Amino acid sequence: MQEEVIEKKNRRRELDFLRGIAILLVLFRHQLLFSFLKQMGWIGVDLFFVLSGFLVSGLLFKEFQKFGVIDPKLFLIQRGFKIYPIYYLTYILYILAIIMEHNLKLKKVFFDLVFIQNYALGWGYGYPASWSLAVEEHFYFGLVLLLWLIFNKKLIRFNDFTENRFSAFEKLLLVALVCVFILRIISNIEFPNQMVRNTTMSHLRIDSLLAGVLISYWYHFKRNKLILYYSKYQKYLLVLSFFFISFTPFIEPIGSFFVKTIGFTMLYIAFGILILHFLLDSQINSRINRIFSTVLVSFISKIRFSSYSIYVIHSFVIYLVRLLNLDNRYLCFLLVSVVSIGTGFLMTYKVEKCFLNYRDQYFPSRAI
Repeated sequence: MQEEVIEKKNRRRELDFLRGIAILLVLFRHQLLFSFLKQMGWIGVDLFFVLSGFLVSGLLFKEFQKFGVIDPKLFLIQRGFKIYPIYYLTYILYILAIIMEHNLKLKKVFFDLVFIQNYALGWGYGYPASWSLAVEEHFYFGLVLLLWLIFNKKLIRFNDFTENRFSAFEKLLLVALVCVFILRIISNIEFPNQMVRNTTMSHLRIDSLLAGVLISYWYHFKRNKLILYYSKYQKYLLVLSFFFISFTPFIEPIGSFFVKTIGFTMLYIAFGILILHFLLDSQINSRINRIFSTVLVSFISKIRFSSYSIYVIHSFVIYLVRLLNLDNRYLCFLLVSVVSIGTGFLMTYKVEKCFLNYRDQYFPSRAI
């Protein structure tokens, strides 16, 4: 039992490390340090997507394993306490900045507030990066509806995961992944001038989150087979993963047909393999310590705890730093990173944690 607890603790740190890497990539993307990091920093969002799909669906899978059904209302309340307080409170700062520039558009503010900015505007209005939060919101509602229909209403047979063939649930997810890929191709061919929306609309990006759901399904219901398969092909899968990521420092995604079609697919496959490696490699904790140092891994892992707050506030910090008109890009990056991470930690511990404590007191998770 003690070994199991230690294993879970280490694994949580390792996934935290990946999420910390994701937020650092976002900072590299939005604040110039080195050109190649800015060029590839956009993949941090894709890594977030796959991780979110894995972790969030895992909560619902654990609830199903424990009770045989899920409580969709409780799930959405839990997500709401996590997402909305920080988002809306921070959004006030972005609105103040827009008012100071005498450019307030209330209609566009409404799109941001109800999480449809990725369809109505492409990017977010208050801050452009909020489009990805809209994708995740749409995913939460869609996922809980789907699993409620499957678990509670028995829409399809779910308990066939012990069989050698693909289960009905796996087939459903694989069909969804193929459909999103086809929709991306059609949308980019038919509407080539909608470059931003083709990058941000949920039905064209949700496959990264669904890939995380598929990995979570294998991990929770087919773990033994997953371990056997991954241990057999581990080296080949890792090579494939790095190959699929290798194009990212060289291609700007917004105008690239390749990136917005097969490129997004290659990324979620690559990150899915990487997550599996972090989950299943018993030596991963010591490996990343050797490569990056224990101190750096621990620091990046701690960043993950405040990654949502950092993500929400960092664009405002960039806005403030630009007002200083500094010419030194290294100093600008240092200021943005330190202030964003520091403010993110403060927001997490002083604001988000208060709401989460209230949530856990009155709406405790059934998956624990």
